[in-house]
Amino acid sequence: MPKPNPKQIVTYTQLFINNKWVPAAAGEKFATINPANGQKIADIAKASEVDINNAVGVAKRAFVRGSPWRRLDSSARGNLLHKLADLIVENVDELANLEALDSGKPFAKAYMEVHACSAIIRYYAGWPDKIYGKTIPVDGNALAMTRKEPIGVVGQIIPWNYPIIMMGMKIGPALAAGCTIVLKPAEQTPLTALRVASLAKEAGFPPGVLNVVPGFGPTAGAVISEHPDVVKVAFTGSTEVGHIIMQAAGKTNLKRVTLKLGGKSPFVIFNEADLDEAVQIAHDNLFSNSGQSCLAPTRVFVQSGIYDEFVKKSTALAKARKVGDAFEPNVQNGPQIDAESLEKILALIESGKKEGAKLQTGGNRLGKVGFFVQPTVFSDVTDDMRIAKEEIFGPVQTIFKFDTLEEVIQRANNTNYGLAAGVCTKNIETALEFSKAMEAGVVWVNQWGALEPQAPFGGYKESGIGREMGEEALSNYLETKTISIKLPSNN
Repeated sequence: MPKPNPKQIVTYTQLFINNKWVPAAAGEKFATINPANGQKIADIAKASEVDINNAVGVAKRAFVRGSPWRRLDSSARGNLLHKLADLIVENVDELANLEALDSGKPFAKAYMEVHACSAIIRYYAGWPDKIYGKTIPVDGNALAMTRKEPIGVVGQIIPWNYPIIMMGMKIGPALAAGCTIVLKPAEQTPLTALRVASLAKEAGFPPGVLNVVPGFGPTAGAVISEHPDVVKVAFTGSTEVGHIIMQAAGKTNLKRVTLKLGGKSPFVIFNEADLDEAVQIAHDNLFSNSGQSCLAPTRVFVQSGIYDEFVKKSTALAKARKVGDAFEPNVQNGPQIDAESLEKILALIESGKKEGAKLQTGGNRLGKVGFFVQPTVFSDVTDDMRIAKEEIFGPVQTIFKFDTLEEVIQRANNTNYGLAAGVCTKNIETALEFSKAMEAGVVWVNQWGALEPQAPFGGYKESGIGREMGEEALSNYLETKTISIKLPSNN
């Protein structure tokens, strides 16, 4: 049985470099805060340029030809990943408690996400001895073959909304491919990344293979992005910072970049859909994680024949949603991550009111302690409003009305984002036509949010570059080398 503990002891607060716990070179620390009450959980070592350079140097040495990591059989890399996945499950209660304290998300949700991280790593544990090249029938007296090789030292920068899942999505394919890693967790949520680092050491990963360096974007993330010895950066976060990382990669060593960025995803519900099911899908996936999800269905388009009833049922669900501390029984929504996020959400809610959207419920801060927002529903939203165009990243549902398939396809695609889309319909032709037309990395039919380790995930347009999860994610961390051998004949 899960064991929630709001007084979970925090053991790991230093930088993890070369399988050792070390203070920041400058001795600086920062406080990680519980967003449910604004109180400090722990002081965390704050990585600076010196620390990042140290971590990259260690990772580079761990990758040199002949190192313990490079000499490992590929199957042995898989065994280490299996062991890490096992240890994550064995420590699920501690990890879930740390995640719930640090991010504010309900303990039950954090518990499931720890298991999801383990599942992702276990999926990639099966890959190392299945990564191979090809023999190619070239013309003439020659044999050509390809060899798949790890690219080297990679920098990984993960967000605060799904910290432990994102860590699994990043380190799983990189370690399976044979790379070494310098990982920076979000400054708001460093605790589970540090604990997983300790488990990687316990699993037997050699020194320098995985290094975890908490810090801030301008002083740690920027150094990773610009470092000449980092050959690839994988980043999940805002589109604004994604642009900065692309620029940094271009002006240094033309490092590879994988970006998973923001979204403003459309969820389209047709008249013939199962209304109650559609209402529940939209509600669950918008308000999940307090609305702090890049793939949330933030633009709900409902066909005119069922629009009023959909709004009525959605409003009732939002009013009944329980908001509170992560460790309260049956809580569904926790707080927003910090005061800055809270203020941004409230400002966008005010813009919706001023621009003419109809506020059905919510719309205010909840309480004076912590960063809570009432579950909010707007109807009569039009495409030109700020709440229709900007990523709110909070518990705010916006409901639009449409009449025809062609109309809603055009409106759904009218955004700079392209992370996800979804449709509820009982008409297979409508489902297929909509799915083909969407400019999005994933399209869900009569469901939302189905993400599994085996299937790739990523975005179109300004929602990102590249794919994570599935076999496709491995290519982010591999080089293809062609070897051509002269033969005496072409028989």
